[in-house]
Amino acid sequence: MSIVRIGVAGAGVFGSYHAAKISALEGIELAGIYDTDEARVSALAIKHNVTPFGDYAQFLSNLDAVVIAVPATYHFELGEAALRAGKDVLIEKPLATSTTAARALVEIAEEEGRILQVGHQERYVCESTGLFSRDRAPQRIECVRHVPFTGRCGDVSAVMDLMVHDLDIIHCLCRSEVVNVNAEGSHDRLSAELFLASGTIATLNARRSASSSNRRMVIVYDDGVIEFDFIRRTLTNTTPAKISSFFDAGAAPLSVRDPLAYGTELFAKSVVDRQVHGVAGKDAAEIVAWARQVERAAGITGVGDVDLRKRVQA
Repeated sequence: MSIVRIGVAGAGVFGSYHAAKISALEGIELAGIYDTDEARVSALAIKHNVTPFGDYAQFLSNLDAVVIAVPATYHFELGEAALRAGKDVLIEKPLATSTTAARALVEIAEEEGRILQVGHQERYVCESTGLFSRDRAPQRIECVRHVPFTGRCGDVSAVMDLMVHDLDIIHCLCRSEVVNVNAEGSHDRLSAELFLASGTIATLNARRSASSSNRRMVIVYDDGVIEFDFIRRTLTNTTPAKISSFFDAGAAPLSVRDPLAYGTELFAKSVVDRQVHGVAGKDAAEIVAWARQVERAAGITGVGDVDLRKRVQA
């Protein structure tokens, strides 16, 4: 089989991460980097000895698949163009900034017969522990996700930027619908309470102006408690479930040591095998819907559930 050519749209922090991961994959060629910032894209392209592109259509014509790591407000526009051009797509989370746009991307991928995968990296960490193998829903889930101010992702709220990680994990744990949402806060600092049909009550707190990072999750079952500390890389478990604690092990799998690299590797495999091995677009669209419910409950305005297809195609 010929070498698969994957390009990266976005020459920022995450675009540079993805470019490095793709360059390290066997049988995969980093086919170019796209960005509207000429200086930034040139610098990253020189670093990886590839062609920089400022024209998206020209960029797409040079590859088989694309990783989209641009601000979330452009995810739909660039994702749709790539899928319509017959390219497989990995989009960094969130899939889009509205439920309508996210579901539209899923529909377009199905219409075009293309792979649509989304970068919910922390799902891979939890998956590796066996956390999602339990046959019962938790009673309570408590999530805290605080980060210092970085200036990045200001185009979306902390719900779409940070809380989506926890929403995705909760969705995998419960596989249940949201019955009701209470939320309050501002663009950069929010708390929410989700009531699920499974009976689970989840409380979430996201903040991106904290003095230090704090990323943890407590999962309370009727037979014990599982607690993750994503910063210290520790896991404690008092339930009878066989949950593996890889966090502090030197022999931890790639999914724990470097979930971004693992997700990129899965995407490359998906492109070759023609089936999604990572987080599917359909799952990610559901998380966008949950995130929009939280934003609406908190009174946060944003792109909203508008049909972006008309704007993009105009």
